Amino acid sequence: MKKYVNSEIPLDSFFTKTVYLDRSFVIAAPEMPFNEELLKTLMDWDFREVYSEGEPMKDYVLDQERDAPQEEGEITDLSTQSDADKIKQAEEFYDSFQHYAEELFTKITVMNKLDFKIVAEWIKTVVNYIREDRRFLMRVQKNLDPPGDKNYVISHSVRSTIIAVIIGTYLKLPPHRLIELGVAALLHEIGMLQIPSQVYHSNRTLNEKERKTIMKHPILSYNMLKNFDFPLVISLAALEHHERENGSGYPQRLNSEKISLYSKIISVACSYEALSSRRPHKEAKDGYTGMLELLKNEGKQYDDTIVRALVFSLSIYPIGLYVLLSSGKKGQVVDVNPENPRYPIVQIFGEFNPDGKNKTAQTSLDGLSIVRPLTREEINS
Repeated sequence: MKKYVNSEIPLDSFFTKTVYLDRSFVIAAPEMPFNEELLKTLMDWDFREVYSEGEPMKDYVLDQERDAPQEEGEITDLSTQSDADKIKQAEEFYDSFQHYAEELFTKITVMNKLDFKIVAEWIKTVVNYIREDRRFLMRVQKNLDPPGDKNYVISHSVRSTIIAVIIGTYLKLPPHRLIELGVAALLHEIGMLQIPSQVYHSNRTLNEKERKTIMKHPILSYNMLKNFDFPLVISLAALEHHERENGSGYPQRLNSEKISLYSKIISVACSYEALSSRRPHKEAKDGYTGMLELLKNEGKQYDDTIVRALVFSLSIYPIGLYVLLSSGKKGQVVDVNPENPRYPIVQIFGEFNPDGKNKTAQTSLDGLSIVRPLTREEINS
C-alpha cells in the first residue's frame, strides 16, 4: 500500500482505490473527491498522510472489481447460471454491500454527510437483487462470519437490511416502499456512531449509566436522519425500532397501534439477526433456534404478521442452515416450501443428479425429514 502526504495530493482528485488512515481505517471511497474539506479535517486531526493501493486521478475512475453489480437496478441473468456461479455472484454482491456500508458509515463519521438520494439508489440495487433471488444471498450470509467488534454495527445493519427487505417483499410492499424500508434498516443504528465504541462493543455487563447511554441511540439516529433531511417515515423507523407491541420497548414505550410498519419489520429483522449471528463475545444460536424464539413471541413483543412473514420467507429451518437428515445424510436448506415452512427444500450432500449437481429434495412429514441442525463442529468435520 502506498503512502501519500496529504498536502501533496491534488485537491478534488479521485483515488482509484479506497483511501485509508493507519492502513486500516477507511477515510474515503473512490467516488469521494479528496477535497479541501476532507484535507482540513485530516489536518485538524493531525493526520499528515494517508494510504491507498490506488492513485489520485483528475476524474473518477470506476473500480470494476468493487462496483455494485451492473448498472443501477440491473441484475445478471441467474437463470442460466450454475449453483456455483450463483453462490459466487451472491458472495461478490454481499461483499460489495458490506464495503459500501463501511464507506457510508465512515463518511458520516468523518465528514458528517449523508444524502438520501444516493443511499436510496444503492438500496434500489439491493432490493432488485433480493427480489431476483434471495436464496443464494441468504446462503452466503449464513455461511459468512460477521466482522469483529470493530464493525459490529455495520455488519448488523447490512444483515438486518437484507432480512427486512425479504420480509417486506413477502408482504408485497411496492418497490418505492421496499427502498424506504431498506434505507431505514441500513441506517437505523447510526445513532451508535455518537456513543463511545467501548460502550456498545463491551462484552461485560453494562452499568446503569452505560445502559441508559445505549438506550438513547434510537433518538440519536432519529435526530441525525432528520438533520440530513431524510423522509419522516425513515426517521421514525429508526426512532421506533426498539419499541415493542406490548409497550415494553424504548424510548417512548409505544404500543402496537402507534408503531410504524417499517419499525415493526426492522424490529423482527434485527432480533432474528442478533439471535443467529456469532459475535466475538457470544456464540450464535442456529437459525432454527432463533426462529423458534421469535415464534414463541414471549410477552407478545413482535407483530405476529411480521413474524409469520419472516417464517414463510425463510422457513422454520432457515435458508442456509446445515442440517442432519432422516436418511443420515447431511444437507443444507436451500429454499422454502411456500405451502408449509416446516418442510423446506434441502440440498443433500453426497447424492447427485445425472447432471452431476447435488441432489435437492422436498422434506415432508412422511418422507425425508430434518432431524436437527448441525453443530459448527459437525459442519466442519
